[in-house]
Amino acid sequence: MNDDAVQEARFPHELMYAAASQYYLQDATQADIAKRLGVSRATVSRLLTEARKQGIVEIRVNRPATLAEGPLAGEVAEALRLRRVHLVPRVSGPALGPWLAPGLARALAGAELKSGDVVLVSSGSTVYECAGESLGRYPGVTIAPAVGGQQDPQPWFQTNETTRLLAERVGGVPSYLYAPALPGPELFYSLRHEPSVRRVMDQWAHAKCAIVGVGSPPLMRQVVPAFVPRDAPTLREAVGDVCSRFYDRDGEPVGYPGSERLVAAGLDELRRIPHSIAVAVGAEKVLSIVAGARGGYFNQLVTDALTAESLLAATR
Repeated sequence: MNDDAVQEARFPHELMYAAASQYYLQDATQADIAKRLGVSRATVSRLLTEARKQGIVEIRVNRPATLAEGPLAGEVAEALRLRRVHLVPRVSGPALGPWLAPGLARALAGAELKSGDVVLVSSGSTVYECAGESLGRYPGVTIAPAVGGQQDPQPWFQTNETTRLLAERVGGVPSYLYAPALPGPELFYSLRHEPSVRRVMDQWAHAKCAIVGVGSPPLMRQVVPAFVPRDAPTLREAVGDVCSRFYDRDGEPVGYPGSERLVAAGLDELRRIPHSIAVAVGAEKVLSIVAGARGGYFNQLVTDALTAESLLAATR
């Protein structure tokens, strides 16, 4: 414990130690400790909190062996020809971020990010939810959108918001893209020559890492970006997308009217990123994940055990 911590302590160290030792070592309740020390229960809670801040109490959270990825992760990685698959236990509940974040944190740790490296983020609810979770600290890393903003009101369609969230959580530097995902012809030409937009687009070719969602087949979704023409005949062949770049069962690109103006990292650029991490879960995305891996649009996958089993079955 350093001198600064001693000076900033709100309570006597003896009192904090007494409360902490009884609570953590003797399994005493906060009510019991309050009676013994002659303080209120609220004070006991504050004593325990302050004891952690002062380093009197140190808490470690160890990943249990029962959550080890085991052979399934390796089997799925081999079947999909991915560099690595990071598994989490079965996801349950409406919020995906808290469940998938530990796997994404492991994937980011493996990227060995350093100050100045560029990390791209796609749109999508899964990436958006993960961006708000604890994923490690990477000071000085640039966080940039891999696709322009969209008209839809949901925050996960606004990649600048996902960029802001992730940069805040990891201690990175946000690089915002002030451009719509699918501008008109005249605006598209202008944007390509706008310095602030050009700067972000240039980062796509030099990114070390990308965190992308995998979209399910567009005709099966309840919500798709407003600029995507669901009635386009070509999209009948699409089984998924990454960064609003659609592809078919073989992982081959599928265009649609106006897609040549899409302000988003290209599929070839995604293939060149050293650590391209897809975050996806659910039976409805199995075909999308398989085809995306086949196209080489990501080389790592964060998913849950149930989806991994379905992926393995789909590749046999």
